[in-house]
Amino acid sequence: MSRLNDKYKNQFYLHIIVFIWGFTAILGELITINAVSLVWYRLAIASLTLFIFLKIKKIPLNERFSELIVFFLVGTVIAMHWVTFFHAIKISTISTTLIAMSSSAFFVVLVQPLFGVKQIAKHEVLLALLAILGFIIIFRVERVYTEGMLIALFSAFLISIFSVANGKLIKKYQASKIAFYELLSAGIFLSIVIFIKGEFSSSFFQLITMDWIYIFILAIICTAIPFVVATELLKKMSPYTIVLTNNLEPVYGIILAVIIFGDKEKMSWEFYLGAIIILSCVILNGLIKNNLLKLQFKK
Repeated sequence: MSRLNDKYKNQFYLHIIVFIWGFTAILGELITINAVSLVWYRLAIASLTLFIFLKIKKIPLNERFSELIVFFLVGTVIAMHWVTFFHAIKISTISTTLIAMSSSAFFVVLVQPLFGVKQIAKHEVLLALLAILGFIIIFRVERVYTEGMLIALFSAFLISIFSVANGKLIKKYQASKIAFYELLSAGIFLSIVIFIKGEFSSSFFQLITMDWIYIFILAIICTAIPFVVATELLKKMSPYTIVLTNNLEPVYGIILAVIIFGDKEKMSWEFYLGAIIILSCVILNGLIKNNLLKLQFKK
């Protein structure tokens, strides 16, 4: 019975994290700087926060160079994911971007075999396809935002890569250590890009007061803390389950967007039909996995 209680507890933590991630889209719209600068500040503050946490906990940072290379590669993917995610929001809407991100469940099905992860169960493939159906319905009625949704689709592909990669890394490293190395690596990669483009200047570091406030909320509450918790959950849940549950992010984010931004984020009935399909996939996945766990427990 304790295993079932842990299962429900893990699901609760995951949904809290997904709700927080839904709020990141709101912050992305509220922050006035461009996507690359926004992500750079997010990474810098989140990395520093995690470094202080590791030092307080006296967790050693003594990984070999070859291990750091792996973290750097995953961190690069994270940086590209966040930049494309926020850029999609800037050129389209929160609603369409978040819906496009729901396709990440489908990409996980394609990506997992590349990492040597065992084959996905048949019901997972079916639910992934149903989630994509919900996305297609919405895509057809929001063609004016095609560019933003295509960029968000690429961002969804990137999130599937680092979700599966972290599913393997968590078997060897602590969640807080993974989060620190990956976010620091993402920040280094982005710093190199910005330096090459010659965009580091005095104006780069001149932000309005509200941007600073929103960025700190984004970096600490919406990044450092949930990143560690989500990575830790990979010890107990499959990357597919986590990414599929992330399909609730559009639901949470869109509700918040409508409350905060009003008519700008109100959508057609087709949009809500697609959202219901995605939500149904999440619920069905939880029920099926819970029943399978009960059967294992009885055995």
